[in-house]
Amino acid sequence: MNSRSEIRDGMRVEWDVPIAMDDGLIVRADIFRPLDARHYPAILTYGPYAKGLAFQDGYPSAWKLLSTQHPDAVAGSSNKYQSWELVDPEKWVPDGYVCVRVDSRGAGRSAGFLDPWCPRETRDFYECIEWCAAQPWSNGKVGLNGISYYAINAWHVASLQPPHLSAMCVWEGAADFYRDMTHHGGILSTFLANWFDMQVKTVQHGVGARGARSRVTGELVCGPTTLSDAELVANRSDFGADIFAHPFDDDYHRARSPEWDRVVTPFLSAASWAGQGMHPRGNFEGFMRAAAPQKWLEVHGLEHWTHFYTPYGTALQKRFFGYFLKGEKNGWDRQPRVLLQVRHPGERFVERGENEWPIARTRWTRFHLDPAGMIFSERPAAKDQAMPYATMGDGLTFLTPPLTEGIEVAGPSAAKLFLSSATADIDVFLVLRVFDPQGKEIVFSGTVDPHTPVGQGWLRASRRKLDTKLSLPYRPYHTHDEDQPLEPGRITELDVEIWPTGIVVPKGYRIGLTLRGKDYEWDGPGVRLSNFKNELRGCGPFLHNDPRDRPPPIFDTTVTLHTGPNYASHVLLPIIPKKA
Repeated sequence: MNSRSEIRDGMRVEWDVPIAMDDGLIVRADIFRPLDARHYPAILTYGPYAKGLAFQDGYPSAWKLLSTQHPDAVAGSSNKYQSWELVDPEKWVPDGYVCVRVDSRGAGRSAGFLDPWCPRETRDFYECIEWCAAQPWSNGKVGLNGISYYAINAWHVASLQPPHLSAMCVWEGAADFYRDMTHHGGILSTFLANWFDMQVKTVQHGVGARGARSRVTGELVCGPTTLSDAELVANRSDFGADIFAHPFDDDYHRARSPEWDRVVTPFLSAASWAGQGMHPRGNFEGFMRAAAPQKWLEVHGLEHWTHFYTPYGTALQKRFFGYFLKGEKNGWDRQPRVLLQVRHPGERFVERGENEWPIARTRWTRFHLDPAGMIFSERPAAKDQAMPYATMGDGLTFLTPPLTEGIEVAGPSAAKLFLSSATADIDVFLVLRVFDPQGKEIVFSGTVDPHTPVGQGWLRASRRKLDTKLSLPYRPYHTHDEDQPLEPGRITELDVEIWPTGIVVPKGYRIGLTLRGKDYEWDGPGVRLSNFKNELRGCGPFLHNDPRDRPPPIFDTTVTLHTGPNYASHVLLPIIPKKA
């Protein structure tokens, strides 16, 4: 496979540039850079989605949504160099950046063994950063910018502290491989196994003639060689099986997670209110826990790719990178450390700056679950009560009375529950919800699903053991290192993490919490996108329905919620008062 160079659309484009890894393997990069001979910073990405596969061809459903609902996001470009979750070179090269796209080991036009997020891949990423900094066109500064996969592995490589990594924009990037990605509250998520089938194996190096061609070069996006099915299998991990084989937070997961005390690179962590089930927890945890002294948090709404490409998102990214990669005096040093697009029903957003996260003026408010009227109460019910529910049914929903004034909920939440079961385990699914004055649930655009609730939390009861050093009142942190089976019939205390969220709930509306034993489903028709196996019914593709992990004899049962003065089951919500 030979590299080649040409001038196209005002850019010098170099295709399939070889980059040698420290073990001798060659990965391939496409490089888009200005025509002159000056020195520029690099915007680098390294990932498995095939650098030559056009956004429009690989993800037609998402492209249609972006281009039709947000035409400003695709304006000003021919869009022929657009790739899934990456910056558009036509919008970045003219501003003095070199865009470098590397196919990760075993994917696209890079040979090797395909194993997402493994330590070898992270080391490759390190090698690519240092390679970029040594190129004759480089000013010695390298920035990382991309959505999801490209954000997740930015956390990982930052833990290795590459000398020339100067800044990174982590746009909706999960971090903790166990808690954010494979096991929510200890419950296996089926997403990554399905994702590997639909989005990674389809662009594995060696798919060759059975795969797509680049709409720009006409080359096969998965390389010129076509391997047999057996050869492809031998050249990749059995990703879903590997995850299933590691039910606890062990070395397998920790090797694919950041070390927060080593993440010192200046970063912008761009989270979404709507990414329940995959992305936002990592963005918030990163901002809270990373050692970097120069770090910023931004939170937006809508689908996870949308604002990365809108003028709002690209302007934010360019101010950040202009300051750290080019030394521009653009006021970024005065940027609020936390920038919120505060969400209101109807997908309306109001921008507001804050100084920290969680917000310092938060009123952490305890709402007790009161069976009398199924309401939130300021204090526990007067007497102990037991409420059974079928785990495969709709569960129990508790509501505030209609609000006498609007309130803002923004931050992490937690619930303390007292439960008992006839079986040795329970899976707890918590759903934060908002209802209008007519009792209709208000849903929001999620990462990919247009009908998601406000917030979600999960916990397997046998994984209830807390890490006393890392747990906070509003964010319980579980060790997930052993099973502690329930004693059937015995009441057990559980602390459940509910992922961070934000919403302004208007006067007359109600806030609800649903306790159930299976994934939330929106009461309406689902939708389908081209890159997912399942119909999207409120949780997107982030489901927990593997019967091997949730055998019906244990988890299809009746669970009892206990409330009252001796069993003060409650939810702790972050209520934000207006600024003085």
